[in-house]
Amino acid sequence: MSRLRRPHQMWFDKVPLFVILCGVASIAMMVPAIYGGVTEDHDAARPFLYAAIVLFALSTLLAMATRSMPVGNQTRGLLLSLVGAYLCLPVVLALPLVEAVPGLSYRNAYFEMVSSITTTGATVFDLPDHIPATVHLWRSIVGWLGGFLIWVAAIAILAPLRLGGFEVVLTSEQVGQDTKLGRAVTTARPIQRFWRYTLDLAPIYGLLTLALWLCLLIAGEEPFVAVCHAMATLSTSGISPVADLGDTQAGAIGEVIVFVFLIFALSRSMFAQDMPTPIIRRKYQDPELRLAATIVLAVPTIIFVHHWVAVLEVTSPVQFGGTIEAYWGAMFTTLSFLTTTGFISESWPEAQNWSGLTTPGLVLMGLALVGGGVATTAGGVKLLRVYALYKHGQLELSRLVHPSMIASPGNPARRIRWDSAYVAWLYFMIFALSVAFFMMMLSLFLVGFDEGVILTVAALTNTGPLSALAGDSPIKLAMLDTPAQIVLCIAMVLGRLETLAIIALLNPDFWRS
Repeated sequence: MSRLRRPHQMWFDKVPLFVILCGVASIAMMVPAIYGGVTEDHDAARPFLYAAIVLFALSTLLAMATRSMPVGNQTRGLLLSLVGAYLCLPVVLALPLVEAVPGLSYRNAYFEMVSSITTTGATVFDLPDHIPATVHLWRSIVGWLGGFLIWVAAIAILAPLRLGGFEVVLTSEQVGQDTKLGRAVTTARPIQRFWRYTLDLAPIYGLLTLALWLCLLIAGEEPFVAVCHAMATLSTSGISPVADLGDTQAGAIGEVIVFVFLIFALSRSMFAQDMPTPIIRRKYQDPELRLAATIVLAVPTIIFVHHWVAVLEVTSPVQFGGTIEAYWGAMFTTLSFLTTTGFISESWPEAQNWSGLTTPGLVLMGLALVGGGVATTAGGVKLLRVYALYKHGQLELSRLVHPSMIASPGNPARRIRWDSAYVAWLYFMIFALSVAFFMMMLSLFLVGFDEGVILTVAALTNTGPLSALAGDSPIKLAMLDTPAQIVLCIAMVLGRLETLAIIALLNPDFWRS
């Protein structure tokens, strides 16, 4: 049965999504304004208060002016609104940031907001302790709202277009064409579908964030750091008011709690049952969760064995307590970068150096490239595409041994079509070309090869902490030239929406009413 539509929902249906997002941003600005007032940080609170009032007034006027406009292709309009939210909305989100941080240029503030709303988490602030807590709260809120936006947009906008990973599991309709998906479509108009899923997912997203915050408080974390890390974990933005998890009060217990909640970025089945086709009968049959579990166990084990062999070769004394701590540090960091969050365990230095060898940042880049689950806040190529290629490779190797074999993927994988591997490989090629293109663009603006590789992968996978951890030394993003920052902003938006969504916008059939 379809739900009864309330009057305010009917009013929202007639207002462009981008205008509504501006109104939400104006309301969100009141949170750091109130926090700054309560903590007597009035210099940082006033810009947010003034910006909230002005933006709310402009949003209200725009809503009244545009609600009577004729409605065209709503699917196209929603996809364009997403692009506008990630590229144009940071223009106003950066205004209070410039006034709240003395000496911060507008270009750096804009870069910071694009990084936050795309849940990338790359920051121009090298010393978090020197930044007002109000600003850290604003960065966390923007990242948190950006994560919720992609939660809703993935199923309400990208799924009907067979984008964002859904092209692997749906029927053989043309990619980029609006099609019905059973449970994924509950109303005839896309904007109604968007608000329906917003109302369905908002309580889940909010309660999970609240639960993580309370768990971190129980573990002994400071309230402000706990709420920032709770929002950063659920949105996989990795935004933190401290330099690393070693500076927190929760310690190893806090890492265990964050580790548990990072699992929600591995598969959408962990928090919603709104996928276009039935995923699984049981959670342990989810191919994304099974592949993620394999990676989370295999990568730390390989790192551990690599260091253990080095220890045996030099006949150094082995401390089992240190090796266990190192294994946990590698496991936590593996899951963190697999979900493109970018948190580093307090024990990661032990995991890197306990045998005297170092673990290259290339491991972290590889994990970020794989990414998390389809229709989650995680970036990267996505686990489901990797799984489709794995199953295809497995079947092809079996046919080499038994050419007449008739292979079946098994019950857990029957939702994946026969041509899923072809579509997944096509996306891999497009992703590789995107990496090459943005590396070339950065090289034009005098960015070195190593730095270009790290920055491109960090932007396209929405894993900002790679810029500080993957190389021999941290890359100072604030020192990049304006053109290089613009290129990275475009790469972050492209990584968040994925290249296929931009290709769909360039499709002439998509623009026909």
